[in-house]
Amino acid sequence: MNRNSNTYTVIYAMVLVLLVGVGLSVVYQALRPKQEENIANDVKRQILASALIVPENGRTVGQLYNEHVKNSYIVNSKGEHVEGDAFDVNVSTEYKKPADERLLPVFECSTKAGMKYVVPVYGAGLWGPIWGYIAFDSNGNTIYGAYFAHQGETPGLGAEIETPKFQNQFQNKDIFAPDGQFQSVKVVKNGQEPASGAYVHAISGGTITSQGVAKMLQESLAPYTAYFKKLSEGKEVSE
Repeated sequence: MNRNSNTYTVIYAMVLVLLVGVGLSVVYQALRPKQEENIANDVKRQILASALIVPENGRTVGQLYNEHVKNSYIVNSKGEHVEGDAFDVNVSTEYKKPADERLLPVFECSTKAGMKYVVPVYGAGLWGPIWGYIAFDSNGNTIYGAYFAHQGETPGLGAEIETPKFQNQFQNKDIFAPDGQFQSVKVVKNGQEPASGAYVHAISGGTITSQGVAKMLQESLAPYTAYFKKLSEGKEVSE
């Protein structure tokens, strides 16, 4: 075949593209298990972080997760157990459903301060999704710890939701009013503190992201109300 012909050029390009495509596919399949493991470990790290557990002394995230997370399960908006693996629930997909149709994951995490009950939260910031995990005391009301992350909030502004300075404010906040009504936790500017109810201070210059966190907590935690009340009454939910 004439190497200077258009036909040769087209065939050569097609074969080259095919070989590169096959090579990339093989590499992707070879690396996929490791990628999935890394994704799973990052989720486990976030769950542990909300319960104030951080890897140290050479311990891996997987080891700590297996040691501390004693149980996990799914509940519905009535606080009833639902079949399935809590770790496999796609929280971003569930967030789009009506509250009474969502699958609600729960992770029971053993800590030095006793058993904590971790639930995911998901919402929207200024530039994209924000998410996190909230760990509760066994009373189903008081926040033990919080972890938040984001996809693309502005560095130095909205991205500050991922810093301990912001997250630590949520510790010891109650999500229920004294009369038992769900009220979540407000995120307010300095000087605009409410007369009642739990609140934290917003990020300076990150108003929209701060509002996103407040809305995320309200909309993500409200469906757990029945579960939290069962937890406070000491009723068994998990299998």
